[in-house]
Amino acid sequence: MSIISMKFGNFSNRWSFLLLLWTGLVLGKQRKADGVRSASPRFAEPIRNVTRAEGRSLTLACVVENLEPYKVSWIHINRHMLLTLHDAVITRNPRFRITHNGHSTWVLHIDNVQKDDQGEYMCQINTNPMISQSGYVTVVVPPKIDEDITSSDREVKEGSHVTLQCRASGIPAPNITWRREDNQEIIIGKKKVTKVVGDILDIYHVKRTHMGAYLCIASNQVQPSVSKRILLNVKYLVKSAEI
Repeated sequence: MSIISMKFGNFSNRWSFLLLLWTGLVLGKQRKADGVRSASPRFAEPIRNVTRAEGRSLTLACVVENLEPYKVSWIHINRHMLLTLHDAVITRNPRFRITHNGHSTWVLHIDNVQKDDQGEYMCQINTNPMISQSGYVTVVVPPKIDEDITSSDREVKEGSHVTLQCRASGIPAPNITWRREDNQEIIIGKKKVTKVVGDILDIYHVKRTHMGAYLCIASNQVQPSVSKRILLNVKYLVKSAEI
């Protein structure tokens, strides 16, 4: 009792958890007193780990054999939250639902997945002692460019040094790639490259050939990738021979 209370003492609905515990103890004593010999509940298969993008939906299935007369609950371990008790939803979060096909498969549904939903989910049966198994939910987030700290259009003098910066958030952390919008090579010192990888694009001794639109592309294998167009304008003196 003390171990379980320590582990789940932060549940938002402690009374529901104590009711679950009490039900398991009472049923266990009653079965022993009646001398009933029947197959004990067991998990028929493991809970699969799930990776899902933020905003999507997911399901976790708990498959149980010989459940009667016990009950199934779902718990989010990381948030110390009792989500469901048998066919009742305990949490007040409307994004969580429970469905079942009688007494074998109990499916937890999470709609509009959020970053806080990541973590370990336990399917628990109120036997005495209780038995449980867990699955893990990983939430990924598509990249988003941070406009506040990403460069906007720039105008520089020929021969000067310009730094273009691109920042993006996402889970996992996005990779940044620079390309020219016209697919021309980027001149970096004495080198010509088709792309530059990294948050910063440094161009020294800017020339007129550097003029044009550059694309900052953020990607992390979570669709969609995003990009920002940054226009670089180069001011130069027109020589008399060019007039």
